[in-house]
Amino acid sequence: MTKRTSDAVSWAISDQSVAYADALAFMQARAEAIATGTADEIVWLVEHPPLYTAGTSARPQDLLAPDRFPVHTAGRGGQYTYHGPGQRVVYVMLDVRKRYGDVRAFVSALERLVINTLARFNIKGEIRPGRVGVWVARPDKGAGAEDKIAAIGIRLRRWVSFHGLAINVDPDLEHFSGIVPCGISEHGVTSFLDLGRIVSMAEIDMALRASFEASIAPTVAVDDPLATTLATGTLD
Repeated sequence: MTKRTSDAVSWAISDQSVAYADALAFMQARAEAIATGTADEIVWLVEHPPLYTAGTSARPQDLLAPDRFPVHTAGRGGQYTYHGPGQRVVYVMLDVRKRYGDVRAFVSALERLVINTLARFNIKGEIRPGRVGVWVARPDKGAGAEDKIAAIGIRLRRWVSFHGLAINVDPDLEHFSGIVPCGISEHGVTSFLDLGRIVSMAEIDMALRASFEASIAPTVAVDDPLATTLATGTLD
């Protein structure tokens, strides 16, 4: 591919369900190419079929239903997460050294990205010390109750990030019962639909892109990298 010289980040959306192994292979190859200066940074929005992923801190006892869905070793930080239809997964492949110089600053930027995206739909997302992800207060469930609406888990290779975040739009929340999500059993999970917000994935995508451009970098739309992979037999 021809690498751009501008600061813009490629922005791609897959309109078909993406196998997790294919996504992981693409991210690993793209991160290496970004590190060597031969490919542009990219944000890739996908949906996966139902599956569980295990991060580097995953505990075996937190996989409650090991035979329910495929379980993939992700290599990212964190514990067990669920991915499936109705969840927008956002894979972020950026040069973290160039843009932030600090991993914590990068994670904070991802948290702000989610919070700002939620705010566009009048949902107040919050972060909590010691609990990864973005949370929503649930006074309807009792005093102090709150649920997770978005998970964050990244990995860096040569200072280039991959993996990213997942926002629950309208997934089947019962699917989360096969794991202890992110190792946290005291709180539940929620979604836009569960909170009474009926929005399309396209609306979420537009809000994500606007929030990304407002807080991180300009973007330029590119073709679905999965389609390119299938057409050319490459992972570039």
